[in-house]
Amino acid sequence: MHNNKLITILKHFNKSDLNQFHKYIVSPYFNKSKQLIKFYEIILKGINSPKISLLEKENVWKKLFTEQKYNDVRFRKLNSDLLKMIEGFLSQQIFDENNLQKVANLIESVGIKGIEKLYSSAMRIATNETEKYPYEDADFHLKQYQIQKNYYEIIQHEFKHSERQNLEEIDKNLDNFYLAEKLRYMCAALSQKQRGAHKYDLSFESEVINLIKAKKSNLTPAEAIYYQIYLTYVEEENVDHYYQLKSILKKYSLKFHSIEGKTLYDSTINYCVKKLNKGNSNFPLETFDIYEDYLKKGLIYIDDELDPFHFKNIVVIALRVGKYDWTENFIHTNKQRLPKASRENAVTFNLARLHYYKKDYEKVISLLQEVEYEDIVYSLSSKSLLIATYYENNEIEALYSLLESFRVYLNRRKDIPDIWKRSRRNLIKFTKKLIRIVPGDNKAIEKIKEEIENTADGIADVKWLKEKISELEK
Repeated sequence: MHNNKLITILKHFNKSDLNQFHKYIVSPYFNKSKQLIKFYEIILKGINSPKISLLEKENVWKKLFTEQKYNDVRFRKLNSDLLKMIEGFLSQQIFDENNLQKVANLIESVGIKGIEKLYSSAMRIATNETEKYPYEDADFHLKQYQIQKNYYEIIQHEFKHSERQNLEEIDKNLDNFYLAEKLRYMCAALSQKQRGAHKYDLSFESEVINLIKAKKSNLTPAEAIYYQIYLTYVEEENVDHYYQLKSILKKYSLKFHSIEGKTLYDSTINYCVKKLNKGNSNFPLETFDIYEDYLKKGLIYIDDELDPFHFKNIVVIALRVGKYDWTENFIHTNKQRLPKASRENAVTFNLARLHYYKKDYEKVISLLQEVEYEDIVYSLSSKSLLIATYYENNEIEALYSLLESFRVYLNRRKDIPDIWKRSRRNLIKFTKKLIRIVPGDNKAIEKIKEEIENTADGIADVKWLKEKISELEK
């Protein structure tokens, strides 16, 4: 039983979730089965125990029904009933956290029941909750639409034809929700298309853009940001769209829930990376600036955890713009936010990268020898960094030894993708050629340049190779 769906879901819960679910299941409003409560408590004890046998279905059954023979049909029914309770609990958690949805439902409920004395107070509650609500995303406008619509439904029969009703509020919030969400998914479709993943045919794209242009001076934060992201896709070469996006993002990013805010920053960084890859000299600093704001706002963290991918990219871009002290502080400040499984590798390797930029090559070697990288990406990256370090430190004998051991490593490891192997083998080949070139031997330099340009398989760290070749020219 310890690997079934029910146990897998409960193991996904944190301690607070498990405690809250216990409160939920013992509430007679949600559950009237004492047997189901006991079933959950037995399972909970098993989850918290190192003894796997406690979750075997026969053992669970014995604790629940001491005198009865195991009945598989009945046991499956208990599993099914508890799963339904979990589903209800998860829905209730979301409902409890969304006060605007609560007041929209309240207005609908008092209307259905015709409790006229609650009409005004329900709308007063809605107004208060709206003023306190910290976000202004598309969902905010959806909830405002629902509130206004529900209020319209319960009071329209009381209005005289000469009195003004709330139709404009209904219409405005419906438009704001629809346009923001349309733009959001238009951007998602363009992102997929750009990566070559899939192509989507979304309806009313041109109509939506025309509507946005028509109300451009009065766009909501969600509309404004997604429109600028849209423009960075369809008019990529116009960098003014990026700068406008950057300005709006810094102004409004905290108006979005953390997950959506993270998506907005990631979209902006993706644009910066495209410009970096095309050699735009302004975008190393632009990328750093966006990442720095991303960190300050705290949106980069999910449950106070930092994605190792972002950790690495932040270090790379900060070093590229010369922020050495900032980088060291960033590594030490954020290392505890990295997933435990990858923390040691990420911290050690990125500290080594920092010391490489600072030309402290002995420290680089010392750090990279501290850890035997199990992760292939870190293992390959550390060997590439060691190649550069030995070369810069003029340790030619050690470099030759490393190149040979790297070659053997690539041949031995069957889990390295072929494309990665080819690019690293090319790095080894061209590094050996680089070592043999005499400074000022322009004929040899031109030959290796031509070979690099004509290598179709790709070359790892080709930018570094080209820089070192250029330094040999006279």
